[in-house]
Amino acid sequence: MKKYNVGIIGATGMVGQRFALLLANHPWFTVTALAASARSAGKTYKEAVESRWAMTDPLPENLADLVIYDATADIEKIVSLVDFVFCAVDMKKPDILALEENYAKHECPVVSNNSANRFTPDVPMVIPELNPEHINIIPAQRKRLGTKRGFIAVKSNCSLQSYVPALFPLDKEFGLEKCLVCTYQAISGAGKTFERWPEMIDNVIPYIGGEEEKSEREPLKIWGKIEGDRIALANAPEFTAQCLRVPVSDGHMAAVFATFKNKPTKDQILEIWKNFRGVPQELNLPHAPKQFLNYFEEDNMPQTKLNRNLEGGMAVSIGRLREDTQYDYKFVCLSHNTLRGAAGGGVLLAELLCAKGYMD
Repeated sequence: MKKYNVGIIGATGMVGQRFALLLANHPWFTVTALAASARSAGKTYKEAVESRWAMTDPLPENLADLVIYDATADIEKIVSLVDFVFCAVDMKKPDILALEENYAKHECPVVSNNSANRFTPDVPMVIPELNPEHINIIPAQRKRLGTKRGFIAVKSNCSLQSYVPALFPLDKEFGLEKCLVCTYQAISGAGKTFERWPEMIDNVIPYIGGEEEKSEREPLKIWGKIEGDRIALANAPEFTAQCLRVPVSDGHMAAVFATFKNKPTKDQILEIWKNFRGVPQELNLPHAPKQFLNYFEEDNMPQTKLNRNLEGGMAVSIGRLREDTQYDYKFVCLSHNTLRGAAGGGVLLAELLCAKGYMD
């Protein structure tokens, strides 16, 4: 595979730090530019994050002395150093929309962790194992932007990555009609650690701003189809969600209740989960888990602390599948929110885009 020079926009935040760890020794990607806000510009990466490094692994030595650029003011310099960028900025939505489009119009592809462009009709929002065909909308987006190389591709909300992968292949076989999901989300999803958010110790907050709306609407784009120059949202299945913040460092768990047009047997569900493979597995992409969906037979599994790092944090753990009195089935799911759900999902999407020639 061709080697690519990449940049991290928003490198000092929690997801940016996770990108740094994942990319420091990536077989295809070399980090040649780091960018953040104006207050970090001009500092080395080590200087910029030394008091706010939130990862358990140390700061990568090969990135420590890279000088931070201003993500907004230094675009021309940044795009001259890279083949594409990962974006994980903490800005207001209108500013993110403008920033990502500016990079794209400078002929620099953007793989975004942000939510701002998720419902731009010609921007693919991709979970690589589920809807990789959505990247085929990119030529239409380039036409709108007036670019030859530049485009924006995004990953979905972090909590969706735990339960949507378990539902998607079941829908293909049995027709998912409706789903109720309750998510129990780690504090790193808010960019926090327990040291920075002591109020979360021994506490649950039953509200995460905007999260329930994302959980109910974003799956309909993943289930959607390309129609002309846009991705049309699906009309079904129906999703309703309740999202809670819980005192966990990393890992989003979901309690899922699902009803199907044609109710499967438990054995049929387990067989589909066991055998499900997507394009990333077929292409053997560097960050693709070998076994994407993993079912645990034990009644008390999966557990966040034990299973969130399965296959480098890129696999989904499932358990407690059983029939329900009001829905057909209920089960629990778990994924690592800053790996599969954020930076890792972004890196896997970039690998898919490279393998399919969109970064050339």
